[in-house]
Amino acid sequence: MAIDIKRVRNIGIIAHIDAGKTTTTERILYYTGRKHKIGEVHEGEAEMDWMEQERERGITITSASTTCFWKDHQINIIDTPGHVDFTIEVERALRVLDGAIFILDASQGVEPQSETVWRQADKYRVPRITFVNKMDKVGADYFKAMESMENKLGTLPLPMQLPIGVESEFEGVIDLITMKEIVWLEETLGAKYEYRDIRPELKEEAEFWRSVLIERLAEVDEAILEKYLEEQAINERELKEAIRRVTLFLKAVPVFAGSAYKNKGIQPLLDAVIDYLPSPLDRGEVVGRTPDGQEVARKPSDSEPLTALAFKIQMDQYIGKLTYVRVYSGVLKAGTYVLNASQNTRERISRIVRMHANRKEDVQELRAGDIGAVVGLKKVRTGDTITDVDHPLVLESLEIPEPVISQAIFPSSKRDEEKLPNILSKLAEEDPSFRFYVDEETGETIIAGMGELHLDIKVDIIRRTFKLNVETGQPRVAYRETIKLPVQNVEGKFIRQTGGRGQYGHVVINVFPLERGKGYEFVDKIVGGRIPKEYIPAVDRGIQEAMQKGVLAGFPVVDIKVELIDGSYHEVDSSELAFKRAAALALRDALQRGKPILLEPIMRLEITVPEEYMGDVIGDVGARRGQIKSIEDTGNAKLITALVPLAELMSYAGDLRSITQGRAHFTMFFSHYAEVPQSVAEKIIAQRKRELEEAKSRK
Repeated sequence: MAIDIKRVRNIGIIAHIDAGKTTTTERILYYTGRKHKIGEVHEGEAEMDWMEQERERGITITSASTTCFWKDHQINIIDTPGHVDFTIEVERALRVLDGAIFILDASQGVEPQSETVWRQADKYRVPRITFVNKMDKVGADYFKAMESMENKLGTLPLPMQLPIGVESEFEGVIDLITMKEIVWLEETLGAKYEYRDIRPELKEEAEFWRSVLIERLAEVDEAILEKYLEEQAINERELKEAIRRVTLFLKAVPVFAGSAYKNKGIQPLLDAVIDYLPSPLDRGEVVGRTPDGQEVARKPSDSEPLTALAFKIQMDQYIGKLTYVRVYSGVLKAGTYVLNASQNTRERISRIVRMHANRKEDVQELRAGDIGAVVGLKKVRTGDTITDVDHPLVLESLEIPEPVISQAIFPSSKRDEEKLPNILSKLAEEDPSFRFYVDEETGETIIAGMGELHLDIKVDIIRRTFKLNVETGQPRVAYRETIKLPVQNVEGKFIRQTGGRGQYGHVVINVFPLERGKGYEFVDKIVGGRIPKEYIPAVDRGIQEAMQKGVLAGFPVVDIKVELIDGSYHEVDSSELAFKRAAALALRDALQRGKPILLEPIMRLEITVPEEYMGDVIGDVGARRGQIKSIEDTGNAKLITALVPLAELMSYAGDLRSITQGRAHFTMFFSHYAEVPQSVAEKIIAQRKRELEEAKSRK
């Protein structure tokens, strides 16, 4: 039976690694009746961590989706990874979700990856509520966690609850809206709970925090401000309506407390999902572009033309390619033809399923607001828009992060050589942040990703899932090249005269350096038909292909803008190939003249270390060309934040362990690309040349 779109919630669960995302999801599935046994992450039984690699390592690697029901509402949930190496999974989940539960570890507050996922949610303007988890843990502090949200995330936290007890004494919470205690009954695994009157010794504190809640609401909501200034009583309904308003408009974030592992706090969190997070209707229309460039809006309604976004591809060993989709408007029906508007190809929808981790339930259709998966779409890629054949529309795609680390991979035996490219293609189709290519000069197959763990997992999947024995080389930093100076009026000519038809292509380009992270921009400034329109895309392609290999050490070129300003053609001899070659020659010349430089990935490193080792750790960071950005107190330790080149961090885990006798831990994630100092660049270029010479001699 179709459920009213007002009663649908599409939510993600996002957090730093180890904050308790999967444990919270397991409790949600148990209390909503979706499963009848609680699975624990540390025992390898969590239903949403279904991959072998996830169960062994106790971490989430791939986002998993499921559907459950709570108080006549349908909640579609995506549980996302917390580890920075799998940031693409968070990115694509947030792209299609309407709301999110943001989880904090009560003893840690806002951690490094918490900030990253928060910014990702900001980018897609996703309303969220916060669950301060692990209130039973030593060092748990609900109020400090809220303070860290204000200081590090710049948001306004709304205290919705007051914890009763803390650490091993954590009993339950006081609901500051109803002004009642909520206490969970241990013998029911938290399935049963009671609302009770507030015990006398906590009444005053509860009244204080309720007044704080109202004061904070008055800062961002006019209706509450009016009543607050006139000292009028504010009832439960008015409070909840105001909290919903400020949450949907991203003005504030309701904060709840609990311990998922101890089975406390989940049911009020589910109530909050219904009360404060948006339905697809609240999120409103989506805007895309028609093939002729017009902006068109589609309302979240079954009666509108079909508009859906393919946000994830998964290769299933039994049924083949699974395409996860979010339907924004219209109805996606099994047995019908649809248009992949991003690639202008028609495909048939043969089978539709709802996912529960890796289990599938067949359904006949997905309606506006639904999330599900389609079996057997051959050409659809991550980020493609699927529409009604007669009403094409392309939605904004996803932002795919660039890999920062790479390594060579080769089969253990000759007979497996043919299988490897096919397997790597499947992995790259599933995960767009994973890339592979053949280094033309060395002949090696190179895999590239977001970190060492990312590549380790992919290699493990190749060995165990695809049963292919492979060896890998040492991890390498993914350097890039760019230019520092603009170069103008650079000519590229490709002329070949043979017995028959010749080849003629001639271009003139300007090349400018762009800001870091801007990528590549191509501008067609040809006037008067100096180069026929049909050859312009070939010029663009020729430049992009030439950018794959820079002039310093053969690393890819980034952050340049190319203007095509002039050129000429031959009526008979000109061809796309000739213009591609001419463009490549022009770019290579421009790169040589534009003061080429090497760029390296800089990581944001956050180290939690006991104070007695702080001096040694800071000295070590300096020796690695690192810059200390801040030092803060965190519990009984120090939190050091630094920016350090990835090249200097390859053995950091072991080195930090020996410096601090195993008492420090760290997290790191990509920050930006920066210029490599000249002395270091010379060594990298020389090393690269040696590698190429060795590869040639092996050939």
